[in-house]
Amino acid sequence: MKKAPPPKIEGVITRGTTGINRLRRSDRWIVHNRTIAHALNNAADPLIVDLGYGARPDTTFEMASRLTAVRRDRRVIGLEIDPARVVESRDGVSFARGGFELAGLTPVFVRAFNVLRQYPEDAVDSAWAHIQSGLAPGGLLLDGTCDELGRRCAWVLLDADRPLTLTLAWDPFDIERPSDTAERLPKALIHRNVPGEPIHALLSAADRAWATAAPHASFGPRHRWAAALEILRAQGIPVQPARRRLRDCILTVPWHVVAPNP
Repeated sequence: MKKAPPPKIEGVITRGTTGINRLRRSDRWIVHNRTIAHALNNAADPLIVDLGYGARPDTTFEMASRLTAVRRDRRVIGLEIDPARVVESRDGVSFARGGFELAGLTPVFVRAFNVLRQYPEDAVDSAWAHIQSGLAPGGLLLDGTCDELGRRCAWVLLDADRPLTLTLAWDPFDIERPSDTAERLPKALIHRNVPGEPIHALLSAADRAWATAAPHASFGPRHRWAAALEILRAQGIPVQPARRRLRDCILTVPWHVVAPNP
């Protein structure tokens, strides 16, 4: 019987900028996220794909190492659309050429960081749908972006059907106000940060809460942000609570809070 041909590679080659520990904030969040842990721990095959890892696979190895805390027998495969970036397997991590079609794999978790940022806004929904169609049952996709040093980050967590949450994460000592993270919003939202759009309303509310929490500044920015989160909750914004003591400032909300207007 003839072997089926590999799936057509979907996507375009992007810049490939990367750096050691650049994705540490999202890694910390991933490791402690209950939805992701549930998906991995209930998977028959705990396959994880790092899609578009860039010019070097440093962040793939870092994620693989950190996710052993969630499931020790996890498998990690890095996919790159640029064949020149595909490296030899080592340290329990494999690499292959692939794009949104996921090289025909059916992972339970896909991370695509700083990938869709370089695509036009109208390409996001189709890219999401393409990746979602390749997920294993109960699988999840994380689409994120960050600055060059990983100090300001944002990501969307999706299941096979829809976006679930938006998370903003930043170095407590790197910003003056929460809306400084707007420059790193995912492609689905970055052009929607204008008056009248839900993401603009959320960032404005976060800035106001941050200002109101100024009396807590003497205890440090983490303590001040914790107070700001309580203010947001009191206003009825469904901010997800942290499950642990955080070194990063984190804002996670259900997707419906920021979903773009039609």
